Amino acid sequence: MGPWWYRNIIEPGKLPLLLALLAFILSFLVTRVITRLIRAGRGPFGNITPGGLHVHHVVPGVILVVIGGFGAIASGAHGFGSLLSAVVFGLGAGLVLDEFALILHLDDVYWSEQGRKSVEVVVLTAALVGLVLAGFLPFGVNDLTTEERQNRGLVVMNMAGNFFLALVALWKGKARTALFGMVIPFVALVGAVRLARPGSPYARRFYANRPRARARAGLRAFHHDRRWAAPRRRFEEFIGGAPDPAKSAAAAAPKEPPPP
Repeated sequence: MGPWWYRNIIEPGKLPLLLALLAFILSFLVTRVITRLIRAGRGPFGNITPGGLHVHHVVPGVILVVIGGFGAIASGAHGFGSLLSAVVFGLGAGLVLDEFALILHLDDVYWSEQGRKSVEVVVLTAALVGLVLAGFLPFGVNDLTTEERQNRGLVVMNMAGNFFLALVALWKGKARTALFGMVIPFVALVGAVRLARPGSPYARRFYANRPRARARAGLRAFHHDRRWAAPRRRFEEFIGGAPDPAKSAAAAAPKEPPPP
């Protein structure tokens, strides 16, 4: 391998993280291909239903995450054991997050509109891990010079300030901005100073008696969603498949309370 590989991957000890990311993406993509084939009734694949019980792939995913996580702790930061544990963890994480919507709703919403959350969470996770792998550190401390890094007080202030801005962005209903703002400098600042999204806790608290602010926030959210909703929807359908309208309606319908 060349000097770039050694300087940026091997020397900082990022090889396990790289392997985990690649295994995570591969696990998710292979799982989506198989589930789409099962949905279409093609290929030799089928649901695992021992005794009539549908075993979702989140179950082996959790097992792999546990094995990989404890294996990484037991093997330390170096050696073949850490690399193998990283791969096992990445495979399990891909299976688990592919059914994130099922865990969130406690219902089988895989092919419903609510199931899109799984694809979105996987893409966000892969992007954030990729940024960390590329050298971006949480809370923007990667932008500090060597002299500034030696001043621990400055580093703590920088981290605390960026973390606070990320919390404000999250308070304003901008979850993606808050997540990326933790690793990319100034993103959290932009999310914190701009108008909150309608329906966010910030908007309910501070826009209740400000009709002009509510109107501006609603108009900005409308234009943003109209611009990006369709491309994001096409991208998610390309990766995860189109949702089933019947299942989306069933998932959105109110559930009857369990009998006493």
